Amino acid sequence: MRRVVVTGLGIVSPLGTGVEAFWKRVAAGENGIRRITRFDASDLACQIAGVVPSKEEDPHGFDVDAVMDPREQRRSDRFIQFAMGAATEALAHAGWAPKTDLEKERTGTIIGTGVGGFPAMIAGTRLVDEKGPRRASPFLVPSFLANLAAGQVSIRHGLKGPLGAPVTACAASLQAIGDAARLIRGGEADVMVAGGAEACIDKISYAGFCAAKAMSSRRNDDPAHASRPFDQDRDGFIMGEGAGVLILEEYEHAKARGAIILAEVSGYGTSADAYHVTASSPDGEGGLRAMCLALASSGLTPGDIGYVNAHSTSTPVGDAAEIAALTTLFEGRGKDLAVSSSKSMFGHLLGAAGAVEAIACIKALTSGLLPPSRNLDTPDEAMSRFEMIPGKAMARDVSHVLTNGFGFGGVNASAVFSKL
Repeated sequence: MRRVVVTGLGIVSPLGTGVEAFWKRVAAGENGIRRITRFDASDLACQIAGVVPSKEEDPHGFDVDAVMDPREQRRSDRFIQFAMGAATEALAHAGWAPKTDLEKERTGTIIGTGVGGFPAMIAGTRLVDEKGPRRASPFLVPSFLANLAAGQVSIRHGLKGPLGAPVTACAASLQAIGDAARLIRGGEADVMVAGGAEACIDKISYAGFCAAKAMSSRRNDDPAHASRPFDQDRDGFIMGEGAGVLILEEYEHAKARGAIILAEVSGYGTSADAYHVTASSPDGEGGLRAMCLALASSGLTPGDIGYVNAHSTSTPVGDAAEIAALTTLFEGRGKDLAVSSSKSMFGHLLGAAGAVEAIACIKALTSGLLPPSRNLDTPDEAMSRFEMIPGKAMARDVSHVLTNGFGFGGVNASAVFSKL
């Protein structure tokens, strides 16, 4: 079976745009969560978010003008703009710009999302309600369709290979990476642009999640300490936004063109809980199966994994299910296994979370630094036997890392990245 490697990375996140800026801030355990100013959140239980800063707010903020002209911006929701920024960086990082028809036809695009253009949908609804259907733009639907992040990236870069967009809640971008790897392994593509994008920080989405009592509400006046995965005082997740894109490539193809290989996608697994619309099974059985499938496809054992970037979002129920799965899978392991959750720094990016966290995993492999967890003041006792990496990154060389993405509807995805 053909091997799949990673040759490029691109990111737009609450901790900044650009992989190096993002990674420097992750390693330092910095905070990317702040109070919402985009709309009046004063009557919501949760009033904070992991918002992507602009260039005016942050030297490493997102500059939409650098990736789309003003007319394109008006015709695309924010999640598409984020995807375009991350994909442009990733392709440049990989040094891949297909020129021939064959190169274009052998390069595909899979960019997942949990929701798609939610703000554009809401704005379109309000416009039609207030001013009538004749005022709707002919570009309204393409501005919010979930597959248009992948579609716009494909069009911009002339990528004519397989095109897709998993819409599987918070597992979407990890499934995009897994789907892309399968296409390369199966011989349908040589290069895949894979990842996820999300931008649905909106009062309507917040109202829905708050009604479900899924979001943190205790620390609106202290955003930096609100997201607390695996901490005993966790009380819900904080929504974030952004995009992460990886360039996956067939190993021999990458070698032949002299590409710098960052890591190998050595394993992937996905499963369904078939249990509940929003909650995981308390024993974490579905997530456990996804992890076991990823390990089986990689030919590795649980003892080979040196670091786990957990899905852990900071919800009491969700964290407990993942803890159950991890303690079962890694029975007998102790401080030799490091576990952390990047969501403690920038919140839960929903459909983009898996790809952004995969980038953190790959940087861990290449740098010898393992990402930390913020706000881990009192770790859940069930996890305390593992190395939890509080505060700042920990220096430790590992050869294999595992990352998880679990979503509403009972969808689970796990991937293993390895050093070559």
